[in-house]
Amino acid sequence: YLRREGKIWIRIFPHKPITRKPLEVRMGKGKGNVEFYAAVVKPGTVLFECEGVSEAAAREAFRLAAHKLPLKTRFVRRPDYEG
Repeated sequence: YLRREGKIWIRIFPHKPITRKPLEVRMGKGKGNVEFYAAVVKPGTVLFECEGVSEAAAREAFRLAAHKLPLKTRFVRRPDYEG
């Protein structure tokens, strides 16, 4: 949505390997193979940051991105600092 305007940071990384055993394999005989990696996201974690675009454009971009995530998200604006 933002095209080439501004800059976006992804603040989470999938560190946790999720393993699965193949179908029709009996229990035991060690841990299964790594199927994919996942990111553990706790409440209050910042997922994305952006700068260099208007707040309206950022809100729309994050609204579209939130539809693709399996969790409830909220847009938070950093307070303006003077100094």
